[in-house]
Amino acid sequence: MDARVGEVLDLYHRRMQDEAPLMRQAPSQTDTGWLDRVLLAVGPDTGRLINILVRSLKAPNILELGTSYGYSGIWLGEAARATGGRVTTMELQDYKSSHAREMAEKAGLAEHIDFKVGDAVRMIGELPFGLDFVLVDLWKDLYVPCLEAFYPKLNPGAIVVADNMIFPDTEEVRVYAKAIRAKPGISSVLLPVGSGLEVSRFDGT
Repeated sequence: MDARVGEVLDLYHRRMQDEAPLMRQAPSQTDTGWLDRVLLAVGPDTGRLINILVRSLKAPNILELGTSYGYSGIWLGEAARATGGRVTTMELQDYKSSHAREMAEKAGLAEHIDFKVGDAVRMIGELPFGLDFVLVDLWKDLYVPCLEAFYPKLNPGAIVVADNMIFPDTEEVRVYAKAIRAKPGISSVLLPVGSGLEVSRFDGT
């Protein structure tokens, strides 16, 4: 990993440290927008793992569901550059996508990432190519609808990683775990990395 990428990751890590006290506080029940203001990133352990997984693939088409402020996109973009792949990252909020693009430019990775803003389920359906790697890390009520959209596009050997599968424990993630394990050709395992990762592989049968 080169110096520019490392410097950008350090910026994210410092932001995580600065926002840690806010994350530990119980937010006001009348302030539901606080989640959009903080960096709800996958964290360095998950970042390293998805980077390693993508680097095991050859010229992969990578889909990130939930750009947020761009932290995981740096790990994916670096792996895409190393493998000759490409990242397509989707986000509902344009200001988050713009920030993520700026950070990718600082890291020297922007040319390896396509930034899309809008409804993820619709945009998945419009993708003109198959998928080799998918990171699922958006609002949890969208996990299953997105799964139904991207599953038909998985190439043989594709890897799917879903975040927040242990914490916070929600009905939506439990439904997702059951749904992806029920899909034909899927092998899946829950890993205690970060907030919990469901790592699945599609064998193409």
